[in-house]
Order: sequence, then structure tokens, then C-alpha cells
Amino acid sequence: MSDNLFDSAPATSGDYDSSSIEVLEGLEPVRRRPGMYIGGTDDRALHHLAAEVLDNSMDEAVAGHANRIEMVLEEGPPGTAGKLTITDNGRGMPIDEHPKFPGKSTLEVILTTLHSGGKFSGKAYATSGGLHGVGVSVVNALSVLTRVEVARNREVHAQEFSKGVPKGNIAKIGDTPNRRGTSVTFIPDPEIFGERKFSAKRLFKLARSKAYLFAGVEIRWKCAAALASDEVPTEAVFQFPGGLADHLKEQVGTRECVTADFFAGNQDFPANDEGVSQGRVEWAIAWPLWSDGSTSWYCNTVPTPDGGTHEQGLRAALTKGLRAFGELTSQKKAKDITADDVMTGSEIMLSVFIRDPQFQSQTKDRLTSPEAARLVENAVRDHFDMFLSDNMDRGRALLGAVMERMDERLRRKQEREIKRKTATNAKKLRLPGKLTDCSGDGEGETELFIVEGDSAGGSAKQARNRKTQAILPIRGKILNVASASADKIRANSEIADLALALGCGTRKDCDPEQLRYDRIIIMTDADVDGAHIATLLMTFFFQEMPELVRRGHLYLAQPPLYRLTANKQSIYARDDEHRQEIENGPFKGKKVEVSRFKGLGEMNPGQLRETTMAPETRSLVRITLPEQNEQRFAVKELVDQLMGRNPEHRFNFIQNRAGEIDREMIDA
Repeated sequence: MSDNLFDSAPATSGDYDSSSIEVLEGLEPVRRRPGMYIGGTDDRALHHLAAEVLDNSMDEAVAGHANRIEMVLEEGPPGTAGKLTITDNGRGMPIDEHPKFPGKSTLEVILTTLHSGGKFSGKAYATSGGLHGVGVSVVNALSVLTRVEVARNREVHAQEFSKGVPKGNIAKIGDTPNRRGTSVTFIPDPEIFGERKFSAKRLFKLARSKAYLFAGVEIRWKCAAALASDEVPTEAVFQFPGGLADHLKEQVGTRECVTADFFAGNQDFPANDEGVSQGRVEWAIAWPLWSDGSTSWYCNTVPTPDGGTHEQGLRAALTKGLRAFGELTSQKKAKDITADDVMTGSEIMLSVFIRDPQFQSQTKDRLTSPEAARLVENAVRDHFDMFLSDNMDRGRALLGAVMERMDERLRRKQEREIKRKTATNAKKLRLPGKLTDCSGDGEGETELFIVEGDSAGGSAKQARNRKTQAILPIRGKILNVASASADKIRANSEIADLALALGCGTRKDCDPEQLRYDRIIIMTDADVDGAHIATLLMTFFFQEMPELVRRGHLYLAQPPLYRLTANKQSIYARDDEHRQEIENGPFKGKKVEVSRFKGLGEMNPGQLRETTMAPETRSLVRITLPEQNEQRFAVKELVDQLMGRNPEHRFNFIQNRAGEIDREMIDA
């Protein structure tokens, strides 16, 4: 045997040398990995292309250079999603030669180069929905045809592209004495999106919502007669001087509310130290008497469905305002009001315009800019205090309704505490021995963290809030209940421990009212194995306790995969895409030290608390089920297909979608 360790390396089936390393140029990365830029290739991703182009036109309007936008949907060539044209009367994209790319027009650079645009320095746009200079170039890369026309300096120029590649140079196509602005026409590539089609209804709602978000813009809608319906006309014009308040009025309709007047308004943020405006906030809130409520969050006219720091600022302003009003009116119990008491059942719309916003990803689902919370809270709080105190009857009515909700929450909490203490005292031996329970007497809601392994469980126990957070470690991958018999499920110790800890029973005996915790949080490693375990756990809840999922008790924790440090500042990244966003954003041009967490057990308790467990700083994904029976049946079919007993169904699923699987995932 050789003494040299390297002499004993196993043989490989293929060479790995310099020729194995690919260098993707231009827009190739977008076509290879569209999910990194638009979140996938499904219907949502397809319509994200439209939002990217529309956002550019909205940025022109918000900046004060455009007041009219037109969206035109046509059928397009056979086999394609359709043909969409978005036109504005703004300044028009620059068409002169770019100084860094001799022989290329600036328009061509914008359309064919990632991270090119006019939104980095803040000189062309004070606030914008585009941040990274990738939006329209991604649309171009994923379209079988893109045509851009620019009316500027009394001339019209045009250039066409296919799959991100120019079909020719930019060319003058005419003169125009009055027209100005940019028109972008694109046809999504069926090689990327398959047989998916643009939804006229979805695009119609998108155009309408954008008009609500900026009162100074008029948006004109047109679509082919074949695509129109009772809900979608062939032509419409949207312009709403009242902004969000108009939108909310239409949404609430004739429903009776706690207060006859909506709480609506807007406020400019104060200037920063350099005297530059930090943006503005607009809001509209109603409290219907009987409603499940809804929320709509926006930043720079871009929807942020997962909320974020602007949402946190609004929650703080409303909660503190009602507590203060309660103190003013000698309602001592008002000090126990929480943000959920104020916001549950309410109809809320919040829109902020801020400079250099930070989002979780290119799809911008969640705002993460820290300063947004402070700016929104300060701006809204003064107006809310005035809304309550200017009309004391109105203020008392709202306070009374919120306190009724608070009393109901505290009553349910007390019932759960009695059940928990009864179970702990009378049936202590029946609770899982590895469950580290919470005391349940804290001010916050109770949570059970299901963690992977004893190492992660040890860190979580030290990181938790002992009053409100319980920890249940499980060993590796639990049983796949979708492919197991009932006897095998009953005999599985991990599943038995989980059911005992929750205390609500399974299947037909599942009673959500007996659940011992408010939230069930699946907390696994941020890698492929962790995702597999989380999938098995979600399958368990879907099959054994579906009512808990439907009622919104189940969550996924979002632990980071990386810690990035530059100049003694650390930022955590959830995945490779988020890491790239940080390196190209706040840490751009800096020397970055990157640490990769192999698992939750590698984090010290302080890091785990800050990134994943503390309610003030963590991110959670709520797992829900659709309300409609047909949609719920479709979910059941998908679970059976992917997790059920018949391996042929999984094989067919993989075969039909093989083109969507990342090479990197296969190698892993």
C-alpha cells in the first residue's frame, strides 16, 4: 500500500480539467437558470416578465417624467404565451453610443447586459422598483422576440432581439414631432415557459393595481377580442386621484365597518443628512365588522406579498397608537393589545417609496430595508394618533373592537395554558421525553420548533424564549406517511412523539382546538437534506392533521446558509441567490469573507436566535391549503403523485419536467 494519501484516490469515469469549466457570457446565465432571476418557469414567473417591464414605465411616472402608460395584450404566434406591448410617454431609453461599449447603443447595452441600468447612482431615479439592472434584460433573454421602440429628440428608433441576441443594429424608423417615450413588445419563449399562456385577467388586475399606487398616472388597457371576457374588457382606462383610498373603498364596498371613516393618508419622509428626500408612504386601512381581512404591501409600486420592514413599521405605529389612546381614555387593559389584535380582520394597503430598497430576492417578495420600519412608524404614528383623538367616539369604537379581539385571544390562550398544564401535570409520563416544553406564561404566542437532530436541538434550546418556545428534536428523515400503511405509521416512534407533543390527535380524531401551541415551526438545515426532511414533515401534517394546515398553524423557518462579513459588518444569506444579491448590493466592491453553515448545529445559540428564532428578526413561511375544493383536490393529487406508493407516478413527473431540473441539483 502506498504511503501517499493521494495515490489511493478512486478512479473516476470522466476527466475534470480546465475544459470542464464553463464560462457563461452575456445573458446565457438567465436562460440556463431562469429561476435565479424570476423564481421559476411557472405561471407566476411568466407574469413576472410583464411586471418587470411595467415597473420600468412606472418608475418613469413616479420620477415625474411620464403620466401615461399603455398595456396591449395580443394573441401572439401559435404555441406562445401571447404578445404583450407596454408603452410609456417618458424620457425614452438612451439610444446614443455607450461610452464603455464602443459601437453599441446604450439601448442595446441595457437589453443585453445584466446589471446595466440607470437606477444604481440615484441620479436618474430617486426611487425605483428596479434595483439591479437585470429586469428588462431578463425579459429579453427569456423572449423569442423583443422589439423596443424609442421616441426621443423628435425621432423614432427601433431594435429587435431574439433570446437576448440582437437581430440587427438600432435603426431610425421615422420622425415624430410630438411623441416621446419607450415601447417594449415581447413574446415569451415557449422553450422556457412551455404551453403556458398570459392571463388577460391577471394582467388587467396588474395594470389596475399600478394605477391605484400612483395617483398621477393614467394606464390604458387593451386586449384582443378573443382574450376579453365579462371580467376583462377589450379597452379600459385607469386613473385614481384618491390612490389607495379609492382602491380600498372599492374593495370594502357596502360592508359595514367599525369606523365609518377609513384611516388613510400619505406622508413624505424627512430628508437625510445630505438634504435628500428619503421617499414617502401612503396607506389606507378599514376595519370591517365581519371579515377575514386582507393585506397589500408595496414598495416603489412593486408588490411585496410577504410584507417586510415597512409592514413592521405600520404594525408598530397602530399598536402603540391604540395603547396610548387606551391610556388616554383610562382603559388600563389596552396595554395588552398586540399588533395581531389591531390588524386581524382589517383591510390594509400600504405603499412606500424609498431610495435603494433591499429585497430578499430578485422577485422582491419581501422588503428587508431596516430603515423602512422606522420611517413608516414615525410617519404613520402621528396621523393615527390624530385619527383616534380628533373624533373620540370613532377612537373609542375602534379601541373597543380591538379590545374585544384581545379579550378573545387572551381567553383562548388561557384555555390552552390550562390544557398544557393539565397535560404536563396529569399525563407527564405521556409527553415525549425529548420535548423541551415552554412555560406558556409569556406575553407572546406559543411555538413548537421541530428540529433535525440532537445537535440542532441543543442549540435551539439555548436560543429559545423559554416562556413561549418549545423544542422537539427528531432523528433524521421521518417516515413518509403518504406511502406507509396505517399500522406502520402507528408503530413509528418519531410520529408518535410528534402527535403526543401536539396533543390534538390525528386524522378523524384531529381537533385543532386541542392543539397545545399557536404555531408549529419546521426548522431544518438550509440544504437538500433539510428540504427533504421538511417535505416529509409537511406531508405528515397534510395527511394526518390537514385542519391545522388549513387554519394556518404550520410554518417553515428560513435559516441562513451563509454569513457574509465585510468591514466588520455581517449579513446572513438564505441561499446562493441571496448571497449573490448581497455581494452585488451592500457589499459590492468590498472584500467579503464568506462562512457556510453546514447545519443548524454549527450555529451558536446567539446566531440561531437572531437569524431564525427571534420573532423580531426572523422570516417564516406559512404553509396553507386553498379554500376551494377543486384546488385542494389538486394539491392532494400532487402529494399522492410525488410522495405516494406508486413510483411510476414520480418517474413520470420527473420525466415530464426533466428540462426544469438544475444540473447543479443533480450533481449534488
